[in-house]
Amino acid sequence: MPNTPQTIPLPATVWTAIRRGVTGKCPRCAASHFFPKFLKPIDRCAACHQDWTHQRADDFPAYLSILLTGHLLVPFVAILINTAQLTIGQLATTMIALSMIFMLALLQPCKGAVIALQYWHGMHGFQRERLE
Repeated sequence: MPNTPQTIPLPATVWTAIRRGVTGKCPRCAASHFFPKFLKPIDRCAACHQDWTHQRADDFPAYLSILLTGHLLVPFVAILINTAQLTIGQLATTMIALSMIFMLALLQPCKGAVIALQYWHGMHGFQRERLE
């Protein structure tokens, strides 16, 4: 049976939509993969036919990734400074490598979360489907 508006499992809460976006699934139906390329979301969902071209995530996912990376790196810096006998150069190289890994790991989930929030709140041309 094809998906119609009545059979699509719409997210019950904003957190469900965000979780779907973070995991790379369609925030509306979770039935299709949301990112065919690293940061390029699909234009239209194959399952629920939601048009995702309205999204305007711009630089906000990068800002979130930077914020989260900074907070996640603090324990690593503290541990490395207190336990490892590293030179300043070795410590800087380690921190740059870790920050690059964290940023790349967090960028796509942050973009999915931002797009899910835009969808949930009916921003940038999205139809608001829930009143909560």
